Amino acid sequence: MFKKFQPSSDVSGQVSVKSSVQRAIRSSLLSQWKINPETLEQIWPKKESLTLVKCRDHISIYTLHGEPLFFQHFDGPLFPTLRLLHKYPFILPMVRVDRGAIRFLLAGAHMMCPGLTSAGGYLPPADAALPENTPVAIHAEGKEHAAAIGLTKLSTEDIRKVNKGVGVETVTYLGDDLWRIQQL
Repeated sequence: MFKKFQPSSDVSGQVSVKSSVQRAIRSSLLSQWKINPETLEQIWPKKESLTLVKCRDHISIYTLHGEPLFFQHFDGPLFPTLRLLHKYPFILPMVRVDRGAIRFLLAGAHMMCPGLTSAGGYLPPADAALPENTPVAIHAEGKEHAAAIGLTKLSTEDIRKVNKGVGVETVTYLGDDLWRIQQL
């Protein structure tokens, strides 16, 4: 999504977000992410106004004082930026890929089921299974912080059963153009 993202050519405009829309975004974040209101207050204080940065391909990036906090594609789920996820690693559920998939992950490839189900991989247990189209933090085996953020294409139980094809679609990853942008 952000493989060839250049703010000079890909940003079509910036607008302040109305307070009613900010309330809707705030409630959406509380329902989508594993986050309590106090932590959301630390990330985005109630008195602070968000700025919506409209980009190509129907991507919306929400910034606070120019710093990207989260983004959305069309009306899909809200994804935190990797920088925000590194500060608050518990806001998204975690999956882990094995060592063999790390170089592909850092190149922006989608994560295949075998990389998630092998010995170095990790999927949540059956009692905490994730449905399809759930935003997840993708960790790499042996690394502390998330290397990417993705969207599950299958439920975690189906990933275990099928063990073939794309399991998690990568949305943003370490080293992509969104990672390089610190201010918009």
